[in-house]
Amino acid sequence: MFSHVTLGTTDIRRSVAFYDPLLALLGLERHESDLELGFAGYAAERDTTPQFWILLPIDRAPATVGNGVTVAFEARDRATVDQFHAAGLARGAEDVGAPGLRPHYHADYYGAYLRDPDGNKLCCVCHRPE
Repeated sequence: MFSHVTLGTTDIRRSVAFYDPLLALLGLERHESDLELGFAGYAAERDTTPQFWILLPIDRAPATVGNGVTVAFEARDRATVDQFHAAGLARGAEDVGAPGLRPHYHADYYGAYLRDPDGNKLCCVCHRPE
């Protein structure tokens, strides 16, 4: 459905240090990056989609967060959701929803929510029963 998702950052090196270990938990690797130009791209395999990109805004204006925007990453199991949340907090993310069931979405929705160091809202979710 999606080719890629892009989030802005004010500090690409800080963002790479934040996202490299978090996304590795989900089997995603940084396959493309140029920190001097200010971008980094992640995917399960090189030259495949979907992709996740962090970058300095092309217009060089300050990066801002979208009101109502959440980027949700799918985890293979609930333990990975827990690990993602803990790893994010350890790297400076803000907790905006501890790991747990969200039955108002559906009976097996197990998710956790963070804001990355730039304030972008992230979710890690497992849709499978335990």
